[in-house]
Amino acid sequence: MTERSWSDWVPWVMLGLTTVCVAAMVPLSLGEEPIDDTISYGLIALTLSVTGAFVASRQPRNPIGWIFCAQGFWNGLLEMWGEGMNYHDLATSEVGAWIIGWSWVADICAYGLVFALFPTGRLLSKRWRWVPVVLALALVTGIPGQGFSTDNAENPLPIDSPVIGLLFTVSMSLQLLGLVGAIVALVIRFRRSVGLERLQLKQLVLAASFILPVGTLAVLFWYDSYLVRVLLGITLLALPVAAGLAILRYRLYDIDVVINRTLVYGALTASLAAVYLGSVLLLQLALSPFTEGSSLAIAVSTLTVAALFRPVRARIQDVVDRRFFRSKYDASRTLDRFGSHLRDQVDLADIGADLLMVVGETVRPAHASLWLRHQDEQR
Repeated sequence: MTERSWSDWVPWVMLGLTTVCVAAMVPLSLGEEPIDDTISYGLIALTLSVTGAFVASRQPRNPIGWIFCAQGFWNGLLEMWGEGMNYHDLATSEVGAWIIGWSWVADICAYGLVFALFPTGRLLSKRWRWVPVVLALALVTGIPGQGFSTDNAENPLPIDSPVIGLLFTVSMSLQLLGLVGAIVALVIRFRRSVGLERLQLKQLVLAASFILPVGTLAVLFWYDSYLVRVLLGITLLALPVAAGLAILRYRLYDIDVVINRTLVYGALTASLAAVYLGSVLLLQLALSPFTEGSSLAIAVSTLTVAALFRPVRARIQDVVDRRFFRSKYDASRTLDRFGSHLRDQVDLADIGADLLMVVGETVRPAHASLWLRHQDEQR
């Protein structure tokens, strides 16, 4: 059987098995855990599997697709076997719960490997072989270190031993080292990249950039905020989707527009939220002796934010273009200067020279010339 023939159907079989697991997990989990947990866990498994199936079937030599396929099936199986069955005390449910206890170590190592291999499926160079080796050692030490730990009260197989604690500490250190190495390799690859590969890396970096702030919020407010849990789920979904689309080169040339809009509206949302909360607090403090129990402060703050939307957005857009999209910013400024200068210019030769200069500064062609039809040529 050739490589092409088995890669045509194996990823889709894995996707089908993952779908069956998730479909079986949903009725087993409903009513036993928060509905957002059931939805997010199922969506993460399906997203990984769908992305992996598309990538592996189209680029079977790229291991990233197979990693996503395996992650999706693994997560779907554990959700059905571990969490779903555990709520109903079915056979082998304790084994599933035990595997879930250390499965997060496998997920971290898998994502680290994806960062090290993205987007070509090959390491940056032979000198970076230590990264997958360290991640593999982190997994090997993390399974017993976390799987037999007594720190988890729900662990069905705890072993009270200093060796287990040592293995867990070693695993955490190796995970951190492997992740840092993978991210450094990704940064170096990005700095060296040009053309298509640079666009691919931009797409992954854009999705990955949300992990740190959202992950920090999740650590602080996981049990207190439904919104934070939803944001973390969306962030975890975005990473494999962005990686898959980048590898398949889907709409890559729109990525700069997406990055621009993300920076602008992310900064705009944060700025207006700060203004709104600050003005509400200040106005309530200032007006409380006169309008106790009134919603005047909220109304004034809402109107203030609405009035600031357009000018603040324009200001942030200008800052983002000037800082991160300098060529676009310079081209826009050049066109604005040319438009202002054109209103005061009457000499055709000067206009032609200015036009060629603007074309050279904005489009930057290898050569540019201006041809004007004379009146006798039009007859």
